[in-house]
Amino acid sequence: MKLSQFKFKLPEELIALNPPYHRDECRLMVLHRVSQKIDMFKTDEKGEPLKDEDGKPVYLDFRNVLDHFDEGDTFIFNDTKVFPARLYGTKEKTDAKIEVFLLRELNEEMRLWDVLVEPARKIRIGNKLFFDDSGTMVAEVIDNTTSRGRTLRFLYDCPHDEFKRDLYALGEAPLPHYIVDRRPATPEDLDDFQCIYAKHEGAVTAPASGLHFSRELMKRMEIKGINFAFITLHCALGNFHDIEVEDLTKHKMDSEQMFIGAEACKTVNEAKLAGHHVCAVGTSVIKATETAVGTDKMLKEYEGWTNKFIFPPYEFGVADSMISNFYHPMSTLLMSTAAFGGYDLVMEAYNLAVKNGYKFGCYGDAMLIVND
Repeated sequence: MKLSQFKFKLPEELIALNPPYHRDECRLMVLHRVSQKIDMFKTDEKGEPLKDEDGKPVYLDFRNVLDHFDEGDTFIFNDTKVFPARLYGTKEKTDAKIEVFLLRELNEEMRLWDVLVEPARKIRIGNKLFFDDSGTMVAEVIDNTTSRGRTLRFLYDCPHDEFKRDLYALGEAPLPHYIVDRRPATPEDLDDFQCIYAKHEGAVTAPASGLHFSRELMKRMEIKGINFAFITLHCALGNFHDIEVEDLTKHKMDSEQMFIGAEACKTVNEAKLAGHHVCAVGTSVIKATETAVGTDKMLKEYEGWTNKFIFPPYEFGVADSMISNFYHPMSTLLMSTAAFGGYDLVMEAYNLAVKNGYKFGCYGDAMLIVND
């Protein structure tokens, strides 16, 4: 497929800058892959649309996900944990303000970090950056890795746990630029931009489809007999990079680290063998499971890296249903969703989402794709 096939006009006001008051109260759109139906509104027992006090139809909300699953079905979650990766420092001598985005720790003992800096043209090897008023958190640039990439060595003499705690205390939630370019990150974002089941630290952006799950909703899922499987894929920034080729087969994704253990495989494969539904929560789960699926369409244990890029047409092996957000035009996230739901159906849904004022982005509304 071509990049231009994923272009659409996204009005500025439809980009969600803040999360809903409750995690599970965003709108939900349901796509039926087989019948090609799209559901947006709640209905009564007779299938008639419910109306509010003003006579307007009532939109489905995220809690209606439960209506489509039963005992024995399995949800696959990505339990990666976001860390406060965006810091602001000043350059020695000039006091120029520099944004430093932490990507990953390269060497614990030497305090080496792989980072992105902005504006990059001002930052050269040998420069020192200061991150607090006392001047105790200092980093030296020791290498250039890409046009914006640098290797920093933090000059901070203390136990590693103490260093990480103090470093993270200076950081903020790594919200995408389509949010922080419009409003500053807040301390509340450190919780809002984290899935409630997050466990394994390493992500620099949240697996956004998982943000909709509240403790109350997951408890209701448990009571209904729905099973949970947890895998880990540390979400990186590759999904936010602009695609610079029209032919999608020529686009190369950044690698992301992932882990799929025996317990997750057992839970998922038992559900599949018993004929139950398996729902992937988000494009990161789709990427991980399709990296680790066997030729028998069973999930296999995996520890390593993936740069899998999924776009239509694609035959999926593990999940038969999927939860996603509404993503930006020409994004790899939209392409993965279109591969799962079918290009025509998903693009029709996006057209309806724009017309009906659905919110886009990590804090936006949700889509459920089911196989009926």
